[in-house]
Amino acid sequence: MTAILRHEFRLNLKSLLIWALSVGGMGFLCILMYTSMEGEVADMADMFSNMGAFSDAFGMSTLSIATLSGFFATEVGTVHGLGSAMFAAIMATVLLSKEEDAHTGEFLYSLPVSRSRIVIAKGLALLLHLIAFTLICGALYVLGFAALKEDVPWDGFLTLMGRMLFMNLEISAIAILISACSAKNRIGLGLGLSLMFYAYDLIGRVIPDMKDYLFLGPFAAANASEILSGKDEPAKALITAAVISLAALVSAFMIYTQKDLAS
Repeated sequence: MTAILRHEFRLNLKSLLIWALSVGGMGFLCILMYTSMEGEVADMADMFSNMGAFSDAFGMSTLSIATLSGFFATEVGTVHGLGSAMFAAIMATVLLSKEEDAHTGEFLYSLPVSRSRIVIAKGLALLLHLIAFTLICGALYVLGFAALKEDVPWDGFLTLMGRMLFMNLEISAIAILISACSAKNRIGLGLGLSLMFYAYDLIGRVIPDMKDYLFLGPFAAANASEILSGKDEPAKALITAAVISLAALVSAFMIYTQKDLAS
């Protein structure tokens, strides 16, 4: 089981580094851009904060983009949220189905290791990838603050990164269920899943009648503007995410360990 975990982690190490450095690098550059845009952003802050639904959707009515923390929440929070969700969905969607699609399962499942242990090892490898992704991106964002000689709002920052990881775990759980039910790689479906969840959260913040149902989406508990301003109320969203994740993982485990694998 340990050998399978190590193999699975090394197999996707390049993808992890590419995604983490790309998303984290974009966030790092956004932070550095704040200095050159500070004057213009200050002039536009009041206008952006009073644009009604548009301001609510991107968190500009909650935090002022004239401050570095507000700029970080609206710009980097969006980049990291969407980028990490896409990474989690793509990685998880092929986690189990790739063995059938590439016909490597014929060898893997002939080893003296139960199918349930293989699934657990793959899941743990994915968890390590998501944690590493979060740590790499978080380190790049801290470097951005350090480059500008600004203090990192540690409480809000650590809460945000932790919530983003939790959000990605929920998206991964749903994507693993898709992977368990399919004999083909559904990367496009995984990518579409993450974009759909982001669109649901964005539209829900624009349409007043949908705000009461935002907690159903993974992005509800990881809104950067609400977290950094201390105005978020995550209990309902976190509980819903935990229930959905557990249900998806249990279902995926039961389906995959009992299904007839394609040869």
